[in-house]
Amino acid sequence: MLATEHDTPGPDDVSAVDAAIVSRRSVRSFLPTPVDDATIREILEVAARAPSGTNMQPWRVYVTKGAVKDRIADAILNSGIRAEKVAWDEYKYYPDQFFEPYLSRRRANGFGLYGVLGIGRRDVDKMRAQHDRNFIFFDAPVGMIFTIDRRLNQGSWIDYGMFLQNIMIAARARGLDTCPQAAFAPYHRQIRPVLNISDEEVVVCGMALGYEDTSKPEATFRTDRAPVDEWVTFAE
Repeated sequence: MLATEHDTPGPDDVSAVDAAIVSRRSVRSFLPTPVDDATIREILEVAARAPSGTNMQPWRVYVTKGAVKDRIADAILNSGIRAEKVAWDEYKYYPDQFFEPYLSRRRANGFGLYGVLGIGRRDVDKMRAQHDRNFIFFDAPVGMIFTIDRRLNQGSWIDYGMFLQNIMIAARARGLDTCPQAAFAPYHRQIRPVLNISDEEVVVCGMALGYEDTSKPEATFRTDRAPVDEWVTFAE
């Protein structure tokens, strides 16, 4: 039974919400176990309670499975486009030059993941193959593509982040896992014709959804978080 906006959380709810947040990870190995449409709809319905400026609700979601999901992968991986350096021409996710403390955090994440996969620093082909697993949604049975109207401004992108987080937390509450994937954004030209996405929409990211395959080495990878005292100032 879905909660309503009038329900008051109790102590058990606090533990459940915290557990869903803390257990959320970017999962990169999924089982083929299907996820039914009713569950997906329920997750998205809950997630849409995210706040947005003047309640504009700037999100649009394309849920893909089966043949359509495979067509997205094929359009990116088998069209020859991966032989080229594709530009982030719709929006920029990362800075032109990384700097501290973000550079060290980025490196720790990359080296940690490649470490559990047995990929060395000079194994460029293996790194590329692992990155390309993004485009098959890491074998997840559900792949979602998110877009936003390009006429909207930065505030709506902030709202969008809260919506995406809600999806991931609602999925965890139902025993499902996710991986948000900015990797899809530069390949919007390959994705548009598959999903009939208009030019008025910017491809924000993708997201894999399903049940984690815990037998794979990447399932052992965990990231850490900087302690609160490094990034919080309490002022009175």
